[in-house]
Amino acid sequence: MSAKFTYNDIVKIKLIANPILRPGVKAWIVGVFDTEKMKGSYFDQFKPGFVYSIEYEDGSSTEVHEDDLEQWHEN
Repeated sequence: MSAKFTYNDIVKIKLIANPILRPGVKAWIVGVFDTEKMKGSYFDQFKPGFVYSIEYEDGSSTEVHEDDLEQWHEN
């Protein structure tokens, strides 16, 4: 299985995701992690698959499971 996104891709959190993640806000992929290879770590809180570190335009960042992300499209 391969990651849907890669470094520097522009994404947004899906509107159905946790509001704390700031749905709809533009962000960049700055890290890609396969949870299957990260056992016994911080990533255990995520379901299996890929988790991404994303950085928002204001410089804040968080980790998000691939299922909660979609490609950014300019309006």
